[in-house]
Amino acid sequence: MTIQARGEAFPHILRFGIFELDSEAEQLHKNGRVVRMQPKPFKLLCLLAGQAGKLVTREEIQKALWNAETFVDFDQGVNFAIKQVREALGDDADRPLYIQTVPKRGYRFVAPLDRGPVQAAAPDPIYRPPTDGRLNKLLWTHIAELKMVESRRQKRRKIAMTVAAVLAAVLALVGAFLVLR
Repeated sequence: MTIQARGEAFPHILRFGIFELDSEAEQLHKNGRVVRMQPKPFKLLCLLAGQAGKLVTREEIQKALWNAETFVDFDQGVNFAIKQVREALGDDADRPLYIQTVPKRGYRFVAPLDRGPVQAAAPDPIYRPPTDGRLNKLLWTHIAELKMVESRRQKRRKIAMTVAAVLAAVLALVGAFLVLR
């Protein structure tokens, strides 16, 4: 599968954040490990990443994922495929790092991409900050990682608060039961 962007073919490997999308091998890697994805969500991720920064309409997604002879609820199908892509990326629709929803219109891939081959840089005794967009990509990657860590912390806090509330309720019931005896 070649990644397409409105007629242009891009390299078969795209890197963004901690992910590497390999359209030839039909695999998504996260920190070097394969992330399992169903074929349609994978194809959708290739479509969005191949047109990074551009709005991909729901109609374009429908045409790319289903042929004309397929009779399904396309809205449900697109929604489900987007949900699976977001789950694979650890993305949140309310605070997107990778896939932005454009209500009633479509979706936009918003992460900076690295389309070039991986290059081992020769050590430079004098540090010079990158000026070719690599600094923006590096900063974005760190911000994305920090947002994911914060999201996990918030989920843990909610769980802890729920457990504490349930425990307090149980203790109150036990106390009431002992007093009424």
